Amino acid sequence: MEQYSETAGFDLIYVITNCGTGSRVLQLAKRSGISGGAIFFGKGTVSNRVLKMLALSEVRKEIVLMMAKKSEGSNFLKKLNKEYKLYRPDHGIAYSVPIAGICGSRTCNFNITDEFGGMENTMYQSLIIIVDKGKGEAVVEAAAKAGAKGATIINARGSGIHETGKLFAMEIEPEKEIVLMITKSEQTGKIVASIKNNFQIDKPGNGIIFVQNVDETYGLVE
Repeated sequence: MEQYSETAGFDLIYVITNCGTGSRVLQLAKRSGISGGAIFFGKGTVSNRVLKMLALSEVRKEIVLMMAKKSEGSNFLKKLNKEYKLYRPDHGIAYSVPIAGICGSRTCNFNITDEFGGMENTMYQSLIIIVDKGKGEAVVEAAAKAGAKGATIINARGSGIHETGKLFAMEIEPEKEIVLMITKSEQTGKIVASIKNNFQIDKPGNGIIFVQNVDETYGLVE
């Protein structure tokens, strides 16, 4: 029987910052005891009519993803908030979510939770929506109609059973967009319903939505 280690003491940390600062965020994380992480490129959405008219409503972003023990992660987030002034508008967003399982080359850890996630109620939740490329902005608009404040869009590729096609007898993976957003827990249901209804997420191949509870948040604008 394969052995699994307890992972209740670990968090996944997301830092969404301006392009060019992701490496410095990782350096700060390492000084805080976190071994490393990954940097992704994305674009942030700005809800400003004037900027939209000038085609300046999209801002290039870097998304830093890392895993840490809860104590180390909390300490890092406090340092990050102070050094990068996340309490000021447009200085970035950082948040952490609990990890249920970890899989790697040498170890595989897993923590069983109940049918409803086994997590306590939190003020904020993280939404991850994966759709076909070109639909990310429409997802943000559907979410905004239900009360969402903004989002970050990341380019990706998909390879699910409904995703692959063939070109000259070669399998190809269609490009995807991943939409990240933080919502108040009481708004999550309404926002998810709006996205589901607009994109028929319930039908195979139309997309997928993940909802995660958030432990700590910095940089959110009410």
